[in-house]
Amino acid sequence: MSSRTFLIGGGWDPAAAAAVYGPFLRAAGDAPRIGCVVVDEGDGAEQFARYEAVLRVVDADCAAVPLLVPLGKELGEQVDVEAVSYDVEAVSYDVDGVLVCGGLTPAYQEALRGGLPRLLAARGIPYAGFSAGAAVAAERALVGGWLSDGVAVCPEDAAEDLEEVEVRAGLGLVPFAVDVHAAQWGTLPRLITAVARDALPHGVAIDENTVLDVDADGGLARVFGHGRAHSVRPAPGADGGVLVRSFRAGESFTVR
Repeated sequence: MSSRTFLIGGGWDPAAAAAVYGPFLRAAGDAPRIGCVVVDEGDGAEQFARYEAVLRVVDADCAAVPLLVPLGKELGEQVDVEAVSYDVEAVSYDVDGVLVCGGLTPAYQEALRGGLPRLLAARGIPYAGFSAGAAVAAERALVGGWLSDGVAVCPEDAAEDLEEVEVRAGLGLVPFAVDVHAAQWGTLPRLITAVARDALPHGVAIDENTVLDVDADGGLARVFGHGRAHSVRPAPGADGGVLVRSFRAGESFTVR
C-alpha cells in the first residue's frame, strides 16, 4: 500500500480545492511532481490541463506530469513522465505522487490492472483518485451500473455505460468499496445494493468536493472538504440489511 491514499468524490468547486487537494499535495512533499493518469478518449490533453490548473492553484510549486493512457490500453509499470502521450515502452516513473483522474470508471479499471499498486508500495508515494480514480482504488471496485436484477437503484445517468450494478477487481489500495458523487448523483443506494448483494464487508460513498484521507495502514479514514462520506456496512444478523453512517469534514472513522 502507498504511504497514504486520498479518495476524492468528484466536483470542481474552486472554494473546495485547497481542502480537497491540499492533504494529498502535502503528503507528496515540497514542490512535488504529480503524475496525472488520464484515460485518453481523444481529449486527454484538455482533461490533463484541467487537473493541472487545479493542482497549481493549491500549490504553485507543484509540477503536474501528464500520463495519458489511450482508451483500451493498460498503464504499464514504467511510463515516460516527460511524454505528453502514454508510451508503453518508456522507462521511468519519476514522480512524488500519483493522481488518477476522472472519466469512465470501467475504462480506468481496465487501464490500471498492471503494476501501479506495486509501484506505489515500492516508492512509498501517495495516491489520489478523483471520481473514477477513487472507485478503482478499492480491492473490489464498484465500477457502475444502475439496475439490480432489472430494478433501478440509482439514476441511469450515473451508470458508467453499464446496466446491472457491477463489482470488479480493483487496485487493492483500500479495504472497502467506493462510490462517488454520492449526494449529487444519488449513488448511495447503488453502494448499499453492492454491499448487500455482493457481500462486501464495507463501502464508502463520497460526496463531491470531499476527500477521504486513508492512513498508511488502511485502518483509519479522515474526511476533508465541503461534503460527507457515507459508510455502509452489513447489519449484524440482518439478511440483506445494512447500517449507514455519514461523517462530515473533520471527523474520522475506522474502515476495517
